[in-house]
Amino acid sequence: MKYITSCRNTIFKKLVGLDESSKKRRVSGLTILDGVHLVNSYYEKIGSPKCLFINESGHKNPEIKNLLNLEGIKTVEVYVLSDSLFRNISPVKTPTGIIALVAIPTLKDITFSKSDNFCALLESIQDPGNLGSILRSAAAAGVCDIYMSDGCADAWSPKALRAAMGAHFILRIHEKSDLTRTAQNFQGQVIATTLKSNKSLYELSLDGPIAFIFGNEGAGLSELMYKAANEKVTIPMPSKAESLNVAAAAAICFFERVRQLQ
Repeated sequence: MKYITSCRNTIFKKLVGLDESSKKRRVSGLTILDGVHLVNSYYEKIGSPKCLFINESGHKNPEIKNLLNLEGIKTVEVYVLSDSLFRNISPVKTPTGIIALVAIPTLKDITFSKSDNFCALLESIQDPGNLGSILRSAAAAGVCDIYMSDGCADAWSPKALRAAMGAHFILRIHEKSDLTRTAQNFQGQVIATTLKSNKSLYELSLDGPIAFIFGNEGAGLSELMYKAANEKVTIPMPSKAESLNVAAAAAICFFERVRQLQ
């Protein structure tokens, strides 16, 4: 193990840059994962991280010890940071004690046996927490592909990764996609949720290929994407609430399909 004691250390500065800058993540093809669960999920689905960083307290954590002893991780370079330095790069208020520097997976890295007939199109989802929550629900419900417009938050930001809890590693994520073209080329139902429709989500048959479209947290779907949908439905809300959080709406839609296919 190597020790890093200064914030001027080159590797430490690289970590800070990846934590803060989507451009640096995109250019380098690297991002950071915080916590045993995420690191282990990456290892199981994608492979070994580039290197690992633990804080001084991490030596005492049995979960971290077990992770460091995994066959494919034993040879990975491990750096030890002081607790104060570690807090500067950990994206959580109470650091878990381990961070991994990893290569962002490519589409060919993602393998699964699900049929390619269930996807989600995300237009200008700007909050990384919402984005991560949508990805987590999508992965759990059996979604195969996520198509994201240019205005979406960075899928590989530490906050989005943390919210998704490993979903990134079992979904094919297409960033900066042409959603209109994707919708036009999709061979199945393209469904938008809206408050304007009189048709309930629960009245619609969700058998066969399905693509759900979800729009910006405040503005909703653009007119162009609204017109691209061949089905418009509403999620019934018995109370007087104006709308649902986009991540909650997505989860309801995804799992209504799961329910119908049981």
